[in-house]
Amino acid sequence: MSTDALWRLHEKVAAELTQRMITEKATLEDRLRKLRSSDETAKPDRSRRPYPKVVPKYRNPKNPGETWSGRGKQPRWLAKRLGAGSKLDDFLINRPGRRRR
Repeated sequence: MSTDALWRLHEKVAAELTQRMITEKATLEDRLRKLRSSDETAKPDRSRRPYPKVVPKYRNPKNPGETWSGRGKQPRWLAKRLGAGSKLDDFLINRPGRRRR
């Protein structure tokens, strides 16, 4: 084949591939639109369950603004002090009606 014939073949192939890509993209976008609309109708309107406020149980004596409720990962200040030999009960916050052990 001559260079002109190859170039025309290249242009035809490129045009055909471009047309197929446009068609496939439109098909995929239509499917995505249908999935999104069905997904929105399938979700029930759920709000998050209200949880009670958790009051802090432990306080850093060096910095009273640092507290911990006893839930989740221990804060660094507490882990450091516990590693130094302190006991968890040493950091309890005194509350009325509650005795320290």
